[in-house]
Order: sequence, then C-alpha cells, then structure tokens
Amino acid sequence: MPKKFIRRFLPDHQSIKQNKALKIFGSVLHEPNLWHLNRRSASGAFGIGLFFAFWPVPFQMWLSAGLAIPFRANLPLSVATVWVTNPFTIPPIFYGAYKVGTTVLGTKPEHFEFQFSWQWVVESINTIGPAFLVGCGICSVVFGLAGYFSLNWVWRFQVKKAWERRRQMRNQEAH
Repeated sequence: MPKKFIRRFLPDHQSIKQNKALKIFGSVLHEPNLWHLNRRSASGAFGIGLFFAFWPVPFQMWLSAGLAIPFRANLPLSVATVWVTNPFTIPPIFYGAYKVGTTVLGTKPEHFEFQFSWQWVVESINTIGPAFLVGCGICSVVFGLAGYFSLNWVWRFQVKKAWERRRQMRNQEAH
C-alpha cells in the first residue's frame, strides 16, 4: 500500500514542528490534518510538491509548505516532493521546460552556455527567459495535476486490491 511505502521516507512530525525554519508558520503546524497520511492528503501533497518543483526559485520548499497548509495536504510529503528537482536533476528538467516554452511560444531555441555570473542571468532573462518561464509554468501545472491524479489512482487501486484479497481470504475460510 502506498501509505506504508511513503511513511518510510517521511520524517517524524515532531521534528518538523520543532524545525527553526518552519517557525514562521506558528501554531498552524499543530493542525493534525497536516500530518495524517491518507489518499486525499497524500495526493494533494504530491501534486503541490510537483507544482512547485518546476518553479525556478530557491525557496520552493517554503512555497510548498505554504500551500499545503490551507489545502490540508500532508506537509512532510509536500515539502519532500519538491526535491524532485535537486542539483542532479535541475539541468535536464529545466532544459526540458525551456524546450516546452519554445515550442508553445513558437520561437527558435537559442544556443546558450551557462555561466555562473550575475551578468549572464540578466542577459538570459531577455533572451531565453520568456520561453523558460512559460515552459516552467506549463510543466508546473501539468506535472502537478498528473502527480495528484496518478497518486490518487494508485492509492485507490491498492485499496481495491487489498479489499479483493480480504474478500478472497473470507471466501476461502468459509469453504
């Protein structure tokens, strides 16, 4: 069942409540629904985490936590899912988002080489920035919705399978 699989990777809710970086949320973190792991909260958290994973900002986890709270999604799963984009996956994911943006805008992909400088960032905003941001926005929505509905479907499928196993076990015990 997805619940058992997901729970293995989530941190203890007490350690998250005591995290200094999350103190900005105050007593809202004491809401029990933020820590329950059920189909609704898990699929919502997965969708929220994937939505913010495609945002090219350094504070994705805070944004994910900020949206998980009003939607009563599982907070740890929402924050953890953002890490789909990590230092190893960011280049191919953001390049893919750029390609989506150029396709949607109908522009020709420009050749660029990454440079670790502020000047490169400023110049890139004018050249590849619009296609990149449009692509990130589209990927954000598409993958967020796909993540929500996919986990929701997997959860339902697993529960249905478990019910069928129980029913078969009862039928075997009755005979």
